[in-house]
Amino acid sequence: MTAAPLSILVIDDEPQIHRFLGPALEAAGYMPLRAETAREGLRLAASRGPACVLLDLGLPDMDGKEALARLRAFSSVPVIIISARDREAEKVAALDAGADDYVEKPFGLAELLARLRAATRRALLMETPSPVITSGPLEIDLERRLARVEGVELALTPREWELLAALARVLGRVVTQRRLLTEVWGPAHVEDSQYLRVYVGQLRAKLGEAARLLRTEPGVGYRLLEESR
Repeated sequence: MTAAPLSILVIDDEPQIHRFLGPALEAAGYMPLRAETAREGLRLAASRGPACVLLDLGLPDMDGKEALARLRAFSSVPVIIISARDREAEKVAALDAGADDYVEKPFGLAELLARLRAATRRALLMETPSPVITSGPLEIDLERRLARVEGVELALTPREWELLAALARVLGRVVTQRRLLTEVWGPAHVEDSQYLRVYVGQLRAKLGEAARLLRTEPGVGYRLLEESR
């Protein structure tokens, strides 16, 4: 018996986006759901339970960030922002509000589908969380508070470990500077981005060949890439 395709809710008021994404999602094995307003999107999110939401920020009835906040009040579904707004502040605000990723318009279909696969895969892993997270040569044991690269344990300071663990818990997802500073240093240090740059540099040096996995998202934050062996 063939499993039902995952449904992907596209909330965007541009007809051409739906004309482009609808067939593309179907060809990739998904079932697209269409909404042109935030209210219709929220109704479908509640009634249809999609596997992921693609959300535009410039909706006719409310700002996309407000729609995201309302969605997060009742659902933890992965949300990828698709928007022509390219200001870093917009990305940070959306990610801090609970978005999982951000893709600027115009976007490449291959990139969007890759982000979509990663988001839905992370959601499935969150349902059955593992204390050991692996990406390429990197292995992070959250219970034992240790990390290895190619089986060799890394000598991390407590702060370096907390930073790596914070990124590993949402593997593949961009984490804003503000969230990392709050989680690792505390809310009194949300403006101390220099701390973060210094410790990311130290962590990269210790990761060695696995440093490629720790990506900077300029002006936004950091992401620990997901990589198969």
